Order: sequence, then structure tokens, then C-alpha cells
Amino acid sequence: MPQHPLQISRKIEYGLRAMTFLASQPLERMVPFREIARRMDVPEDFLAKILKVLVSRKLVRSTRGAHGGYALARPAREVTFLDVIEAVEGPVNVNVCQDTQHDGCRATGSCTMYGVWKLGQQRMLDVYRSTTLDRLAMTELKGSPPPDSLSLAARA
Repeated sequence: MPQHPLQISRKIEYGLRAMTFLASQPLERMVPFREIARRMDVPEDFLAKILKVLVSRKLVRSTRGAHGGYALARPAREVTFLDVIEAVEGPVNVNVCQDTQHDGCRATGSCTMYGVWKLGQQRMLDVYRSTTLDRLAMTELKGSPPPDSLSLAARA
């Protein structure tokens, strides 16, 4: 029987890719938008929308102009996996019965599966809540110059 994974949306995946990249950079470094897209293999159009949301949620700061770009709005150790997920997609619910903002499910009170879904959600959220960007920062990207400057240095 083929597997059917619980799937994370592209929006969440790309948001987390961008944030882990920014977490790999010094906090004061403003990273150009195109560099994030290129180095993290994220489509530019989609990334622009995601970064706009992350800025509005105050997880990322942006600066315009020739030396503009994006940086984390606060230290990577203060931003959780869950912060990013909820910023780009809203509250996480494993099943409709766990959705407290809407009607959920009419059978919740008598459903024998409710406790399993609730426990699964609690454990998943605990993992996401306890995982911070500083733990996810990619060490091979820390302090590394952008690819363009590497090729310029090689020619010199």
C-alpha cells in the first residue's frame, strides 16, 4: 500500500528555508531577496509573498535600496519553528476536531479518536515550539559570502 504522509505546505517549507538561511547570517547582515531565493532554491514570486507576510508578523525586517534586503527581526534563538509555521499558514491543526477557531467537528464529544488526535497535535506542537532557528541554522552558510563574491575572488 502506498504511503500517504501528512504533508507540510510549500508555503511553510519555503518560509522555513528562508528563515533558516537568515538564521545562518549575522543578525545585522541584510540579505538581498534574490540571494535568498537562489541559495535556498525557492521561486522568487512565491518567496516575495512569504517574506512580506514574515515582515508583517515581525519575524523578519526589511530595508529597501541598494544595500537593502532581509534579516531576522530578533535573534534566531528566540524564533521557533512554530512561530514561522503559524506566521505563514495560521494555527496548526492535525484534524478538523482540533480547530478551536471554527466549528470543528460535531462528533467531537462522543468520538473515540478525539484523544488520539489531541495527543498527536500536542506532541507535534511541543516539538515545533521547542525547536528554534538557531538550532536549524545551516553551518555551511554561516558567514559564507554569496556565490557571486566567491567567483569574483577566484578571478582576482
